[in-house]
Amino acid sequence: MVDTEAGAAGPGPTGPPPITAVLFDFHQTLVHSGDAAAWLAAGWTACGRGADPLTGLGSGPASAAAAFLDRVWEHAQEIDPDSSRDESPERHRSVFLATAARCPSLDADLAEALYEAMPRRWEAYADTVPVLTALRQRGVRTAVVSNVGFDLRPIIERSGMDVDAVVLSYEVGSVKPDAGIFTRALELLGAAPQEALMVGDSWRDDSGAAALGIRTLLLPRTSGTVHGLESVLRLVGSSQGR
Repeated sequence: MVDTEAGAAGPGPTGPPPITAVLFDFHQTLVHSGDAAAWLAAGWTACGRGADPLTGLGSGPASAAAAFLDRVWEHAQEIDPDSSRDESPERHRSVFLATAARCPSLDADLAEALYEAMPRRWEAYADTVPVLTALRQRGVRTAVVSNVGFDLRPIIERSGMDVDAVVLSYEVGSVKPDAGIFTRALELLGAAPQEALMVGDSWRDDSGAAALGIRTLLLPRTSGTVHGLESVLRLVGSSQGR
């Protein structure tokens, strides 16, 4: 997002209206994937295989497999550049399995187990729930807006996230950066584009909101458990004159 706060006019006749709604991407914005080596171990155990990946595969192949899994959805772009995986549960699974097949250490049975274990590995960033709570206290409505092929609500619930709407690409038939998914979220929140903020990690997908006139904040993937979501509170507060 281009920072125009310094020296810019505050809310008023010539400034943008206050932000009353915030749309959040989910994966790598509100949640992270956890430790890829632990994910690999969970899939290994689910397959009923003895010992552990380091013993079963060897140190080098196990490390390579974990590194591959850590960036699996980036690898998926190579075979699914249009994100068609996010149009249906079936397509989502098939793209994951096809992507995993490109890693020599991940056989078909292990890839299936890894896919089943994946949602359980996603954990909220440490600043996710506090920021969502602070937004609700300020009267700002929130939505999860995600390109995904399966239901995120169980993860949202177990993570303690309190949001007003959940908009998933496979349910609404629109995949970011297409306008439809953002428009649906705005409808559910009762907000005009100029009153909203989109927060995500992907210039390719989440910046589609800007084409509708939605202010957009991009927070690239971080390696720690804190994602810098306090920036959202700063932007909302500035827009509201606080």
